[in-house]
Amino acid sequence: MNNSVGNTARLIGAGLRALLVLTVLCGVLYPLAVTGIAQALFSDQANGSEIKDKTGRVVGSSLIGQTYNLPKQDPNDAEETAKPDLKWFQPRPSNGLGANSVNTQYGLLLSGATNKAADSGAVDGVCTKDAEEGSLCAQVLAAKDAVITDNSTASYKVKPEDVPADAVTSSGSGLDPAISPEYAELQIHRVAEQNKLDVKQVQKLVADHTQGRTLGFMGEPRVNVLELNTALKALSTPSKS
Repeated sequence: MNNSVGNTARLIGAGLRALLVLTVLCGVLYPLAVTGIAQALFSDQANGSEIKDKTGRVVGSSLIGQTYNLPKQDPNDAEETAKPDLKWFQPRPSNGLGANSVNTQYGLLLSGATNKAADSGAVDGVCTKDAEEGSLCAQVLAAKDAVITDNSTASYKVKPEDVPADAVTSSGSGLDPAISPEYAELQIHRVAEQNKLDVKQVQKLVADHTQGRTLGFMGEPRVNVLELNTALKALSTPSKS
């Protein structure tokens, strides 16, 4: 009987010691080591890849896309009714899985694709003006018309064949922070006109913020919209003396 109690006590003691050691190793030392390494070697990524304006204020993350819309006349209007603020470079359409129902004051779409097939609304594989409302074809055609209208100026007319795919389709996540250099270039004249800047100034801005393929072969050339608009704001806002 005494041996049984003694063995049980030893097992409980060993278990408690193992629990204490593993708690210190896995719950304290390991997280501290990983956090320290992350902060020392990958500080920007570990802190959310934040982007700051020229005043040092955090304006967002380089990993998450943002919308640049005019304020809604009625706060109760649906997010889809918001009109783009044409003074800024516009991102890809953000057709996610639906509205955020958790925090209704934040209009971010839930991450995800539209899940519509490539031939949604197409007739014999071709998208026409008669595409069913709500279909992918109808969304793409409406987006294309808007891109042409919004980006045509008195001195620059956008041709339908010049509209790139990323200007009229959302990404797989719906939150892509980047656009193609072609879509950025298509917006240059409109942005220059809206901000009363020289076209060459805006062209240089786009060129300076165009990133090549990762490691030279992965992905596609891209322009981060938030970084570009942050630089645009700094360029178009007069410095206080």
